[in-house]
Amino acid sequence: MILILDFGSQYTQLIARRVREANVYCEIQPFNFPLAKIRAMAPRGIILSGGPASLYEENAPDIDPALLKFDAPILGICYGMYVVATHLGAKTPPSQRKEYGPATLQIDAPDALFEGLEGQEHRVWMSHGDRVEAIPSTLRSIAHTTNAPCAAVRTVDGRIRGIQFHPEVVHTPCGAQILRNFVHRICGEPGDWTMANFIETKVGEIRERVGARNKVLLGLSGGVDSSVAAALIHRAIGERLKCVFVDTGLLRAGERERMENVFAGHLGIDLTVSDASELFLTRLKDVLDPEQKRRIIGHTFIDVFESEDVVRGAKFLGQGTLYPDVIESVSFKGPSAVIKSHHNVGGLPDRMKLELIEPLRELFKDEVRELGRKLGLPGEIVDREPFPGPGLAVRIVGEVTRDRVELLRRADAIVMEEFATSGFAHNLWQAFAVLLPLKTVGVMGDGRSYESVIAIRAVESQDGMTADWARLDTGFLARVSSRITNEIRGVNRVVYDITSKPPATIEWE
Repeated sequence: MILILDFGSQYTQLIARRVREANVYCEIQPFNFPLAKIRAMAPRGIILSGGPASLYEENAPDIDPALLKFDAPILGICYGMYVVATHLGAKTPPSQRKEYGPATLQIDAPDALFEGLEGQEHRVWMSHGDRVEAIPSTLRSIAHTTNAPCAAVRTVDGRIRGIQFHPEVVHTPCGAQILRNFVHRICGEPGDWTMANFIETKVGEIRERVGARNKVLLGLSGGVDSSVAAALIHRAIGERLKCVFVDTGLLRAGERERMENVFAGHLGIDLTVSDASELFLTRLKDVLDPEQKRRIIGHTFIDVFESEDVVRGAKFLGQGTLYPDVIESVSFKGPSAVIKSHHNVGGLPDRMKLELIEPLRELFKDEVRELGRKLGLPGEIVDREPFPGPGLAVRIVGEVTRDRVELLRRADAIVMEEFATSGFAHNLWQAFAVLLPLKTVGVMGDGRSYESVIAIRAVESQDGMTADWARLDTGFLARVSSRITNEIRGVNRVVYDITSKPPATIEWE
């Protein structure tokens, strides 16, 4: 495996994606991850990410110098390069000209990092305020740009390298090849990490941990993640998996029937349906803060599980936690911040005597979809767009009431229907409706109206970590708006969200 040590870059998850696209397993850990744990992991290579800090700031994040004595090859990216170069004796002063955006990389010396690249000049993406210069005799400069005399360096023995540009972003066309060269040619990874291998490994791990007689309880939400987790655990332990589908009253139209058909009917998985809609809506009454909504929903899920007879005799709780859930929920990466909490991250309350099984915790969303296909899940489940665990509650900005949920559910159904028949859906990561906490004046039936506003959100993305708003045909948007305002009483205005991630998140709450 490859270990990525994170200094807080917004691109760190993209490094992991590029490494996995090279069929090499990797993990992200904080920059100050203990050396003893790194030794125990025995990575074949280590990547130091970029970060927002400057080496000249007080308490700037740094590594233990002993890390550079590891036998594994090391690649520092941007801030990670400055850290490495500084420890090796280079001078890394603030640059007189900050460099953000495209630059032309000139390769000055052949290196395994650049194998397979055609020509000596390549477009790369820069995002830095410091730069490396005055390198010691132990380092060699192997590439430069107009503003960076040492845009890529390596030690004389070739074990440690640093690059000032970001190879993980799409704006560096040669970047994927550079990272493949690092993990394959320099680190010696064979590139044999596949979904078939993942299934075999995880099935074995689940069987060993659960044992021959214990049972696993899993809460199905209707989304891709919990569905794939259920299929994988079922592959490992069969009928000892007990699934509970909780009707929270916050689901999309037809969700309950769909899940009963797929899991109980198609897959033959033991499924219990629990209607807890009244409980969820009661507890969400008068709650406006999105983080509080998420906490209440997470705790209520646990309470519903505890009240079900199927819980008795179960030793483990299965969850569809994904890698982005962990990254966004837990500030385990030093300089990085908590973005938003996810109801399935952070463990279980002490009173619930179940152990967690999270077989998808290391995967990104697109990897989960691939896994689901390998496990035989139908396209109506695997290819569904992401849907938040808290359901429509976090697409209702403001108070969650039964009437507001029903209004949004009807608007969302129209959005889903129109996108399904439009031909746009296969290019999108997500498309959905959001109910805003305001009313506007309108004219309906020759009379004044004062009704609610629906926002439409549609984004394009590869993994959900970054996203761009979809440039949709205006005629299509007009049709969606017309249907919503004509078919749903209580809505007189529809707006379209044209914000990317970052600075926004995909969901509104």
